[in-house]
Amino acid sequence: MSKSHFPFSKKNYQLMAIGFALIVVGFIIIGLDKEPHGNGFLGLTLGPIITLSGFIFEFYAIFAKTEKN
Repeated sequence: MSKSHFPFSKKNYQLMAIGFALIVVGFIIIGLDKEPHGNGFLGLTLGPIITLSGFIFEFYAIFAKTEKN
């Protein structure tokens, strides 16, 4: 049994922070679109792709195996 009381390792938490940052950046890019109702390239293409990649990265961070010492 591990002595750590955290469910994930430090590596997992770092990867989760990167994924969360990608999600936030994606939403910021969506908000930067100057077209009405976000119907430009930033709001319809680039922002959602970055946000989706952040969510996929989060799933990877949760399921990543930790190294056994």
